[in-house]
Amino acid sequence: MALGPRLDLRQSQSLVMTPQLQQAIRLLALSNLEIESYISEELDKNPLLEAVRDDGDNRGEGDAGAEADSASLASDHPSRADELIERGVHAADTLDVDLGADTFHHDSVADRLGDSTGPGMDGALGLSGGLSGGLSGAGGLSGGAGGDDGIDFDMFSAPDIGLADHLIAQAGEALSGIHHAVALYLIDQIDPAGYLDADLLDVANRLGVPLHMVEEALAAIHRFDPAGVGARSLAECLAIQAKEADRYDPCMAVLIAHLDLVAKGALAQLKRICGVDDEDMADMIRELRSYDPKPGLRFGSDAVQAVVPDLFVEQRKAGWAVEVNSATLPKLLVNRSYYAELSGGARTAESKGWLSEQLASANWIIRALDQRQRTIIKVATEIVKQQEGFFRHGVSHLKPLTLRSIAEAIEMHESTVSRVTSNKYLSCARGLFELKYFFTSGIQAADGGEAVSATAVKSALKALIEGEDANAILSDEKLAELLKAKGFDISRRTVVKYRESMGLGSSVQRRRQKALAG
Repeated sequence: MALGPRLDLRQSQSLVMTPQLQQAIRLLALSNLEIESYISEELDKNPLLEAVRDDGDNRGEGDAGAEADSASLASDHPSRADELIERGVHAADTLDVDLGADTFHHDSVADRLGDSTGPGMDGALGLSGGLSGGLSGAGGLSGGAGGDDGIDFDMFSAPDIGLADHLIAQAGEALSGIHHAVALYLIDQIDPAGYLDADLLDVANRLGVPLHMVEEALAAIHRFDPAGVGARSLAECLAIQAKEADRYDPCMAVLIAHLDLVAKGALAQLKRICGVDDEDMADMIRELRSYDPKPGLRFGSDAVQAVVPDLFVEQRKAGWAVEVNSATLPKLLVNRSYYAELSGGARTAESKGWLSEQLASANWIIRALDQRQRTIIKVATEIVKQQEGFFRHGVSHLKPLTLRSIAEAIEMHESTVSRVTSNKYLSCARGLFELKYFFTSGIQAADGGEAVSATAVKSALKALIEGEDANAILSDEKLAELLKAKGFDISRRTVVKYRESMGLGSSVQRRRQKALAG
């Protein structure tokens, strides 16, 4: 057989994800707030997209009628999402629209204001209005985001001052000259917890000043607010606060010098060293516990970001109502009148092609967001269905649940369920929970019955430890026996693992803590 170059023609099949499919998958994993940011970017890029503002004064009769019908659906059929799922309404059935044939020119709010009762209203609700307005009762792309909700007074609040700025301001008032310069250098070496991480002799050599001047500057910082800032150890921090409270007597000084014994709970040894009785020792420890071991954390902490729920679950007479939080989701429509105006003025093939591309992009975004909402509602409804015991009775009735069981129940892929439950929160009467919270491992019941959730076991374990008597601390073996009596077939080793994961100490540590607490 001769060797040489040749050309071969082969046929093969491969699965290729289109850019639109990749974008749709990415949208599925985003939270409502991230979707709101995405919509804002698309509104800036696409001139044919329009966000509806439910002002109440700018609606035509047709628009008001559509919203009235939507409200009626929400009140008469609270489980609208369940109804859609039970009837087998899939996103592909609703979103299968021929963009080339269905060219409507009455989709925007401005069009409906001018001709709210005209024949174009039916066309408007055929694609964009039907997807965004008609689904408001089922948690679709409805909402009043972007409307005027009044003045946000939080915008005018001054930012929280940091620890360094707070100390620098006090240094400027209390010190001057070289002492002020040294204090500023020391303040720069203080960590967020309020401790000084620097050697004074090294500081003196670096700045070229006598050691006593560095010590004097540090002593001045110790008098600053908050009390205990600038300390080089926990003992020094507590001693500064005791001096500030005028409680730094010889007995307190000895107690602070033996913090290792305090941590061990060696009360008898501490009483002997300090030369005090039980009452005085209890009072000293109570005073010591009132001090702040990390005074610097009062300042400069990051702003707490409130979690906005993506879903609401509410109990109704007919069952459970699952709704998407529409407050963070603007209603999107296609401005067909603007499209008609631009298409009439388009002269070149390039401009017509760009306009058609923008129209297709706008329609795809609306359909993709609508499909996302339907998928989220479908997954959340099944979670509520399988974890109904939790919503009715609490965490003790939480069942073991996996992504696969949800995926099989709603006939979706497991990866889709994983994307839906990522970074999304559910609000119900029992609080705010991440969707991932409802997926827990299972533990076999002691009586051989249905498995129980590991979260429920941890809750029962925590309740036993919190309710134990200070004079009868429960060992891990005893805790395992009590849990087995409650129906949880759990070993002592598992009790230790769960106890440590919740940050609960051993029986010896808990006994010392309760003794110190008095």
